[in-house]
Amino acid sequence: MLNKTMLVGDVMHEWAGTRRLLASLPDEQFGWRPHAKSHTLGELATHVVNLLNWQLGILRAPGIDLAIASSRRTALTSRHALLDEFDTNIRELEQALDAVDDEALASDWTLRRGDTIMAVQPKALAFRTMGMSHMVHHRAQLGVYLRLLDLPVPGVYGPTADELGK
Repeated sequence: MLNKTMLVGDVMHEWAGTRRLLASLPDEQFGWRPHAKSHTLGELATHVVNLLNWQLGILRAPGIDLAIASSRRTALTSRHALLDEFDTNIRELEQALDAVDDEALASDWTLRRGDTIMAVQPKALAFRTMGMSHMVHHRAQLGVYLRLLDLPVPGVYGPTADELGK
C-alpha cells in the first residue's frame, strides 16, 4: 500500500518535470494539432494542468461523479496562463498533501457515473493512477507534440537529445 512518505517525493519530481515541459510550450503553436482526431497543443496542455484539480479532488473528497462533473473546459491560450494556474494548483496540492495522513490515503475513493460505479480504490492508489500517471501520460504526449513541431523537448528523467546537443 502506498503511504504519504512514498507519494510525496515522487509527486514533487513529477510536478517539477511537468512544469518544465509546460514552460517550454510556444504560445504561437497552441492551436496546432498533429491529427484531426487529436487535441490542439493548447487543449492538451490545459488538460494536463486540469489534472491537478483531479489530484486535489482525490485528496479532498471520497470520490467523483462524472455525471455531474464538467468533462471539458475551455483551453488556456498562453504559456503564462498555463503556468499561473499550474503554480496556483501546486500550492494547493502541497497544502492538501501536508494535511492528509496515511489513514485518509487508505480510505476508499470512488469513481462513478451516476449509479454506475467504475472504480473503488484507496485514495493513495487513485491519486497515483488517476491523478499522477494520467498527468504523466498526457505530459508525454506534449513531448511528442514538441518533437513533431521540431522544437526542443525538455528532460524530465534526465537530459534529452536536445539538451545533449545531439
